[in-house]
Amino acid sequence: MKKDRRHRAREVALQILYQWEVGKSGVDSAIETFFDFQWADAQPPADALREFASTLASHTVGRLDEIDALIAGSAENWRPERMAVIDRLIIRMAVCEFVRDKSTPHAVVINEALELARTFSTEDAVKFINGMLDGIRKKMEQ
Repeated sequence: MKKDRRHRAREVALQILYQWEVGKSGVDSAIETFFDFQWADAQPPADALREFASTLASHTVGRLDEIDALIAGSAENWRPERMAVIDRLIIRMAVCEFVRDKSTPHAVVINEALELARTFSTEDAVKFINGMLDGIRKKMEQ
């Protein structure tokens, strides 16, 4: 999958996670609803995009305890539940990639997270997310 398609898949995974978080539905239901009713592109999603986005969203939810422990351990006075929803989800998704996909360099994962923050959040969030992910990366590499 080319980088631009993988970025699009991360955007989709973030939208699925947002629906899961705000809608209080199961992640499988959020995935199904997104692709069945909310896919806005004229063409149906490529299988690779659908697979990457679905797997990333599912793994993020499935590893939530481990992911949130890593976030909480790196955030002074910032428990994940206190963060803005979209920022929390971007961080969780990136940490999930740190943990489950050793083949993608941490710098790439962080850059992708920052691009998502630029698209879906604020410039202050970009700085916050960068600091959080860099701190988590450093702890994981020790």
